[in-house]
Amino acid sequence: MALLVPEYAPAIAFFTQALGFTLREDRDMGAGKRWVVVAPAGGQGTALLLARASGAEQQAGIGRQGAGRVWLFLHTDDFARDAARLQAHGARFAEPPRHEPYGTVAVFEDPWGNRWDLIQPAG
Repeated sequence: MALLVPEYAPAIAFFTQALGFTLREDRDMGAGKRWVVVAPAGGQGTALLLARASGAEQQAGIGRQGAGRVWLFLHTDDFARDAARLQAHGARFAEPPRHEPYGTVAVFEDPWGNRWDLIQPAG
């Protein structure tokens, strides 16, 4: 899945520092484009391609790929720890944590406005 971002360096910093993702690949593709892939640490399948937006249409899509809905989900084994780390790196929580049958969850926005669920599964 590709995620539109305004610039590579701040996006890489947010994903690796705030979310704890691993930078799997960062390859120069020429003409100012790079192939930048990040993935959850220890993850074997899921990964995101960070794509720098070019042109007005793509730039308008930054932070709106989910059309205002939560469309990205991050599981954690320590909600409080990861919520604090996210906030320290520019994420904004849209609500306080709530306890659901499936676990503790709260909606947060990354620095570009994409909406995520931070979830600590029950059990």
